[in-house]
This record gives sequence, C-alpha cells and structure tokens, in this order.
Amino acid sequence: MTAALPVQQFNELDEKTCNERILAAKAALGDKLVILGHHYQRDEVYRHADVVGDSLKLSQYAANSKAEYIVFCGVHFMAEVADVLSRPDQIAILPDLAAGCSMADMANLAQVERAWRELATVLDPDETITPITYINSAADLKAFCGRHGGIVCTSTNAKHVIDWGFRQREKVLFFPDEHLGRNTADRMGIPLDQMAVWDYNQPMGGLTPDEIRKAKVLLWKGFCSVHQMFKPKHIDAFLGKYPDAKIIAHPESSYEICQRADEVGSTEYIINTVNASPAGTRWLVATELNLVNRLNEQNLDKNVHFMSPMICMCSTMFRINPQQLLWVLENLVAGNVVNRITVPAEEADYARLALQRMFDVTVALD
Repeated sequence: MTAALPVQQFNELDEKTCNERILAAKAALGDKLVILGHHYQRDEVYRHADVVGDSLKLSQYAANSKAEYIVFCGVHFMAEVADVLSRPDQIAILPDLAAGCSMADMANLAQVERAWRELATVLDPDETITPITYINSAADLKAFCGRHGGIVCTSTNAKHVIDWGFRQREKVLFFPDEHLGRNTADRMGIPLDQMAVWDYNQPMGGLTPDEIRKAKVLLWKGFCSVHQMFKPKHIDAFLGKYPDAKIIAHPESSYEICQRADEVGSTEYIINTVNASPAGTRWLVATELNLVNRLNEQNLDKNVHFMSPMICMCSTMFRINPQQLLWVLENLVAGNVVNRITVPAEEADYARLALQRMFDVTVALD
C-alpha cells in the first residue's frame, strides 16, 4: 500500500481523460468493484455505474454481489444503508463526503429523541406511537426506530409500512418527510384533521396536548428541497398549453401537487409508467431534473417535461463528479481505501432490525 493519491491532482482533469482512466481502473479492479448509480446522478457519472436504481435496490444488489468495494454514487445516507446491509468483508465508499441530503438533514437524532421525550409528557410513546423513518434518513434514526419498535419505509412501500405501524400501535410518527407521510396517509383514507405537523423547531412540536392526542399521524416538518419547488401554478400553465397532457409526481411533492397529478409514485414507478405509456403521450413530471431529462432522451416517441421552470436538480447528489469517482478508483487500484463509510456496530444492528421489519412487511405482500 502506498500513500493515498491526493484528490487535488484529479480536480482539473478533462472529462475525456477521466472517462478513459475510469474505464481502465474498473478493468483493473474487475469483480472486486461494483459502482452503484442513483437515478438522480449527473450523466457523466451515471454512465459509469454497473447498476442503477433507487437507493435501497442498489444497496441490496451490492450486498448480494461478489464485490469487495461498493462505490456508491449517491448521497451519505445511501452509503450508510449499503454499509449496514453489506457483508463484513465489503467496504462502502462515497466519492464525496459532502454529498448529503437536505431532507435527511432536517431530522437528526437529538431532535427525534427530544420529540420522543416531549411526547412522553402527554402519552407513553413506546406504547402508543410507532416511529417510521423514510429510507432518506441517517443510520442513527433508523437505529432509533429499531430500538423503539419502529420501522423504515420507502416511497414504494410507505402505505404498507404505515398499515403495519397502526397494527402495532394507535399512532405513527413519520419522519423526516412531511409530504410523503401526508400523501400516503391521505391515500389510505386518513382525514387531514387527524394529521398533525410536528415542528421540531418549537417546544412540543408546536402542538397542544389535545392536538397530539387527536392526531393519528404525526408528520415531521421536513421536505425535499427539489420536490418542494413544484407549484400548482406550474401545472395550470402547462395544461393551459397542453390540455391533454398527463401529470405524474413523486410523493415527496406537496399535497397540492399530488392531488392534481394523474399518477403518483416512486422514482421507479415514474420511470416505468412513462416508459410504458403510448407513443405521443405528453408528460409533466414532478421529480429531479437529471432523471426527467434522461426520461425524455430515452422516450423519443413521447414528450417528457420537467415541471418547474427553474433548474431544480439535487444539488447535493450533483457534488459527485467524474474526477472524484476516478480519485476513488485509482486509490483502490493502488491499495488505498478513501472516503469509507462505516456505521458503528450497535447502531448498525438496530438500523438493520428496522430495515428487516420493512423487508418482512414487503415479503408478506408477495
């Protein structure tokens, strides 16, 4: 092993040089390496992924692969999940440690534990509330759910996970995304007046004891900075021009957007729905820009439009570039591991427990 190659010497490399050297490094590492690419990645990085998809699918794929090195072109929580689910002989790596998630940052362990203590002044949360964290959250929040009888969900299985939560206890605390929680609960028939927003910046979440007792779903006041940008006026303007267009939205979008949409679903659902639609269909899509542009390029017989008139990509996902990917790979060729993501053992055990509960719920549906 030699000293790690400094990232600075890669920063000014042109894209063609990066591509050639990335391919050479991948060939040198062979089956020891798997590169995972999330759908929101920029194309210059996305093209080098061995497998693409959403965060959980990618982590499960990597854990079942022969690879020793899992290079996750995504964000921090995704690499954590890969580490939690992978074998002890596997190493999870994030090319840029600053690649985070604005939504995940809106709920941290100290805030959730304080909320749990405050709720305990009104009721016994361990007897009455099932904590549910979206996969887009830090490993320590997944561990919190594991310790407190809770569970993890994805945008695909959120309804079934919330159903499971109600079978355990009478209420659920859903974090960190308010919109996914509300949109899912609404589609389950839960009235809006039985949903209360927990504002983590206020004492008692800004709620009275009576509001806490009445609420069936407590929604954490968090959101995705990308999906927050979509507004009903964008739909109105588009339909004014193309009245026959179809609207499809990710459930991280606001309640108002999802109510107006013809289709609502996860990233994979959006991809599959647009791909399977008849030629000539025009879609207005409420999700991340790189994904929408890719859908448009892959569906030349259709028209696929991005909902917001403003450029609205996942800026933290965008931090990963070909130069950083090359830096990671050439260090691995030289025998150096850089930017390893490691979840502490006890935290990983509880996070894995919460994830396993989700897997069990999903298997029960098959």
